Amino acid sequence: MRKLILSLATLLLISSCTENIDTSARYVFTEYTVASYLEAHPNSYSQYLELTKQVPVSGRSKSSVYQLLTARGNYTCFALTNEAINAYLQDLVEQGLINEPSWDAFENAHKRDSVIKLVVQNTVIDGGNSESQRYTTALISTFGNGKENAEFPLPNIYDHKLTVRQGNNDSIYLDKECPIDPINCDIPLINGVIHQLHKVIAPKDESCARYFQTILDEKREGYLMFAKALQACGLLDTLSKVRDEVYESLYQEGKIPDMKNYMDKAGYDMSNTPDDPDAHAPEHRKYGFTLFCETDEFWQSQGIDPAAADAVEKLQDWVYNKGLYLAENGYQVNTDYESPKNMLHQWVAYHILPMRIPANKLVYHCNELGYSLSSPHKYTLPVMEWYPVFGGDRLIKIYESSISNGVYLNSFPERDNGVMGTGFETYCAPDKRGVLVQTEHEMAEVTDIVNACIYPIDEPLGYSTTTRDDLSRERIRFDLFALFPEAITNGIRRADSPEGKWMHVYIPQDKDYKYFDNMSILNEETHLIHYNGYRTAWANYCQDEDKAFGKFDIMFTLPPVPKTNTYEVRYKLLATAARGVVQVYFGTDPKHLPVAGIPIDMTKTVQAAFGEGTTWSDFRDSGKEEDEIIEIDQKLRNHGMMKATRHETELNTTTARDKDNCSRYIIVRQTLEAGRPYYIRFKSVLESTTKELYLDYFEYCPKEVYDSPVKPEDIW
Repeated sequence: MRKLILSLATLLLISSCTENIDTSARYVFTEYTVASYLEAHPNSYSQYLELTKQVPVSGRSKSSVYQLLTARGNYTCFALTNEAINAYLQDLVEQGLINEPSWDAFENAHKRDSVIKLVVQNTVIDGGNSESQRYTTALISTFGNGKENAEFPLPNIYDHKLTVRQGNNDSIYLDKECPIDPINCDIPLINGVIHQLHKVIAPKDESCARYFQTILDEKREGYLMFAKALQACGLLDTLSKVRDEVYESLYQEGKIPDMKNYMDKAGYDMSNTPDDPDAHAPEHRKYGFTLFCETDEFWQSQGIDPAAADAVEKLQDWVYNKGLYLAENGYQVNTDYESPKNMLHQWVAYHILPMRIPANKLVYHCNELGYSLSSPHKYTLPVMEWYPVFGGDRLIKIYESSISNGVYLNSFPERDNGVMGTGFETYCAPDKRGVLVQTEHEMAEVTDIVNACIYPIDEPLGYSTTTRDDLSRERIRFDLFALFPEAITNGIRRADSPEGKWMHVYIPQDKDYKYFDNMSILNEETHLIHYNGYRTAWANYCQDEDKAFGKFDIMFTLPPVPKTNTYEVRYKLLATAARGVVQVYFGTDPKHLPVAGIPIDMTKTVQAAFGEGTTWSDFRDSGKEEDEIIEIDQKLRNHGMMKATRHETELNTTTARDKDNCSRYIIVRQTLEAGRPYYIRFKSVLESTTKELYLDYFEYCPKEVYDSPVKPEDIW
C-alpha cells in the first residue's frame, strides 16, 4: 500500500504533463520500462515500437534499440506517434525519395534501413548511470541557460546532439521544429522518461561544404555572398572534413586504449565519479568549424548584389575600401583569391574557427565570482575566450557580460577592474562594441550541418589595425583545452555530464594516435587526463583541470600573439602534495627549446615558495588597503610569482586569489613576434612515475599592461 501511495503522489506532481488515458491506471507507469510502456499503448506507438526492434543500438552492438529500452538505465525517449511516422513517409513521397508512403516503397533495403536508423536513433538518449540525465521538460528548458539553439549535454544514440527552442506558452521544440507534446510528456518509467513527438527528428547531416554548395547551386539567398567568397577562396574542400576515419577504425578495433584504474597509477582527485575507476579515451575524432557570416541582406544594404557575376570582385573592393584587414601585412588585392596572401582570402578566413562551437558554448559561465548554476540567467563577471582563427596566425575574442545582451566578437569595453573594484563591465564605447553573434536568429544553422555551426552577425567582421591593436593591449588567458580544437569539436571541454567517460578523459599517447594537433607527448611514460570538473568545487579557471602522470614530458603549441611586443608568458598552478617538480622550456623551435627559468616545485604554496618566516596572512588581500595589496603583488612579481585571480571561485565564495596554493608563475618575459608559433614544454625532473603535472591555463600579458605607469594590472 505504501508503494502505491508513493507512486500516486509522484504522478500527481506531473499530472499536467502525462498521457491522456485512464487516470486510475497512472500509478502503474512506474512499473513500466520504456519498451513495455510503448507496448501498452499501441494506438499511439505501434509503428514506432516496431521500428525500434529493427534498429541496432550502434555499429558495435547486435542489440536492438527495443532491447536497450527494456534494460536497466536512464533513457530519454522522444516517442513518435503513428501519425508522425505516417506524415514523415508522406514527406519522403513529396521529396521524390519513395513513390508511396510505405517502408516497403524504398528502392533497396540498405536505403530503407538507413532511414529507419535515422528516425529511431534520433529519439533515444542514453543517460548512462545517472538519473540526473533523464531529461525532463523542466531540465530541457534550462539547457544553455534557456537560450535558443542550445544543445543537449549528451548526444542521442545517433550521435547527434539535439538543440532546444522555446516556443510560446513554454512549449519546447527539438531541432527547431519538432515540438514535445505539452500533455503527453514527462512520463516517468522504471528506466527513464518518455516525451511524445508528433514530428520526426531528421537532421540532414550534410557537411558544411555541401550546405554552401547547395546555396550556390540553387542561388539561394541568405548566405549566397559568403558562399561565393568561400568558393572563390578555395575553402569549400576544407569545410567538407567531417571525421578522422583512421582514428575511427583504430578505436573500433580496440587499438585506442583507455587508462585503466588511473587512480592506482597516480592522482588524488576525482570529479564526483567514484563508481568509474577508468579514464576513457574519446570515441571519435571529428572535425568541426564555426562560421560567423554577414548575410545577403547586409550586402544588399551596401549596394552589392550577391547574385551578380562580379559579386566577389565587388566584395573585395568593399573590404579594401573599409580597411577591414591588416594593411601592414602586405596582402595582395587581386583575383588570386585562393592564395593565403590575397586580402579577400585573409578576410574570409578570419570568419572561420577550426572547431565546432554550439551556441551555448561560445563562452563558459560556470564558476566565475558571483555566478550560480541555480540562477543561470544572472551573469556577473564578464567571461571571454581568445581563439586562433582558420590558418592559426590571428586571434579573435569572444565576449559576454551581464550588460552586453549577447555574445560579441572583438568587444573591448571598460570594466571596474581596480584592486577594490567589482570586475563588472561598466561602459562600452560604440566603436569598441564589436560584432554581435546572432545565435538565436532564424538563419543560425546549428542542427542540419554535421560538422559546423553557422551564425549570422549584425556587423561586418574584420581584422583591422585597430582590432589588432586592441587585442594587443589586454592580457590574454587560454584555458589549456581551449588550445585544442579537437577537444571543443568532440564535446570534451566542459562537457555537462557526470558520466565517467566525460569526467575523466584519457588523451591517447602519440604512439597510439596523435589526437591533438597542438600537443606532443614526448615519451611513453606520459599519460594526460582531462578532469572535467562538472559541478565540482575546484578553484580552476573553468572548473576543469588537466594532469599528466608518469615521468612526464609534454609540449604544447601556443596561440599567436596579436602584435610583436614584450610579453610575460605565465602558467597557473594549484599546488598539492600530489604534484611533482617540472622544468619548463619555451621558444620557437620545438626540437631545441631553451630552458625557461629554474624548475618549479608544484607542491609549494605561495607562502612556501616565497620563503621561510612568512604566513599566508602576510600575502592575502583580506584586511589590507589597496596600496599594501599592490606592494605585496610587486614583491611576489620580483620572485617570478603572482597570486591567482579573483575571477574563479571554489564553492562561489573563496576565489583562487584567496587560496595559498593557487599562484601564477612568470615563465618568460621577452619579445614575442606576431605570426610566429611558440611552444611550451613541461618535463619532470623527478624519477617518480606517480607525481602529477597540473595544468589549467596560460597567459600572455603585454608590457603596457603588467608595467603600466598609470594603473596596475587588474586582479581578475
